[in-house]
Amino acid sequence: MTYPVIKGVSYILAHTPDLVGYGSKPTREFMKDSTLREQINQKLRNYDEAKKYAPHQVYIGNITPERLWQIEKPWFENLLEDASRYGPWGEIMPQDEFYGYLKIVDEFDLVFLTSEFTRQVGVSLSGHRLFTAEDEKRLGNGVEEKLIREKIAAGALPLYNGDLLIGCIQDGHDEDDNLKAHILLENLTCKATGVLAMRNVFHTLQFDPADIDYAMNSGEEGVGDRYQRGAGNLAKAMAELSGCINSSGSDIKAFCCGPVHTMVLAGSLVQSGIFENVVVIGGGCLAKLGMKMRGHLSNAMPILEDVLAAFAVVIGPDDGVNPQIRLDVIGKHDVGAGSSQQAIYESLVKKPLDKISLAIPDIDKYATELHNPEITEPAGSGNVPKNNYRMIGALAVMQGQLPREDLDNFEKSHGMPGYSPTQGHIPSALPYLGHACKSILEGEISRSMFVGKGSLFLAKMTNMSDGISFIIEKNQGAG
Repeated sequence: MTYPVIKGVSYILAHTPDLVGYGSKPTREFMKDSTLREQINQKLRNYDEAKKYAPHQVYIGNITPERLWQIEKPWFENLLEDASRYGPWGEIMPQDEFYGYLKIVDEFDLVFLTSEFTRQVGVSLSGHRLFTAEDEKRLGNGVEEKLIREKIAAGALPLYNGDLLIGCIQDGHDEDDNLKAHILLENLTCKATGVLAMRNVFHTLQFDPADIDYAMNSGEEGVGDRYQRGAGNLAKAMAELSGCINSSGSDIKAFCCGPVHTMVLAGSLVQSGIFENVVVIGGGCLAKLGMKMRGHLSNAMPILEDVLAAFAVVIGPDDGVNPQIRLDVIGKHDVGAGSSQQAIYESLVKKPLDKISLAIPDIDKYATELHNPEITEPAGSGNVPKNNYRMIGALAVMQGQLPREDLDNFEKSHGMPGYSPTQGHIPSALPYLGHACKSILEGEISRSMFVGKGSLFLAKMTNMSDGISFIIEKNQGAG
């Protein structure tokens, strides 16, 4: 049986400490506590610290997730001296260059950068592997700082690079809250990181973006206006600036497990023959920068939610080599399944495995919600991956598939430490996809299951939970 395959992946981090203040939580908290902004500013990391942070190096593929178990905690104090900006699947971009890309993806003259900063960032970006001649034109020459200050006085949001005012972003409409500068900044940061991830995966694969037939964005930003909130199409907007001239696209929304839903849908489009090559994207989520900042500040920690994360995955027809997506083994959380943790994992893990007569321990590696515990634990949210692995292992014990004495070791034998930035859809299993494909191609594992979960009650429309899962495995034609 042939199945669609994972042709390649990309993972991007943009270090944006001076955008932390525009995260949803800091924005709200600043109004309550006038001292908070300065407290945060004193705990922001510099680029070198963010680059050397071990979970970030796992995210871009320079070290394995399991390596984190060998690095003493706290990870933010035990930085990796040999850390690189670039990894096999992506990079960690510094803030000044990201501001440049923010301007590049702006189609409506919303973002203004000073002439001096534009000149400096243009020099920096000129050596970047994804920067094009067209990007240079889009970046332009910048404007006088006086004009930027006038726009800020009129209500535009200022953009800082350290202590320097380097630009601003203005409203897209005077009477539409959905097109206010703050919302547009969220949307443009998602677009910029998504474009970077798409360009990177094409560059790494030496894949012609003109061969992409369809783009699917799984991010959480609801792009739209007052009449059609969330109805915009970031996928097509990202495709436009990534060379996908023969592609259409759409956005898939499902809160935190949106990426896993999108992978299943994308694989199905390829399997059916409707499209040959599909790219799945998840852009960074500005709203969740600094989300756990109170916990970090109270524990004398740096603000660890200071990066925008993104990913891109190219899915194509079976090539006899790359790992296959088993579309005949999809787990889903049905409306009538119930929302207890046991019911969720029975739906997402046990039922699909029963279908092909596999036991829970027969999956070499499970990828669940891969939130970095160093971010979540100080804020009282616990170790999310560890708790998920405990639930899967306990289900295996209940089914008589795992000796009870092996439960405590299930996380290390079939899971991994969390290492993903906590931006909703970003940690939802897919950060492990690159590592899983590499391990399968190198014969270290045979199959991996990706389990996405979501909390639908957040939208105040239903109290139900959500979830979906899929398996990738060694290509049947790979020998």
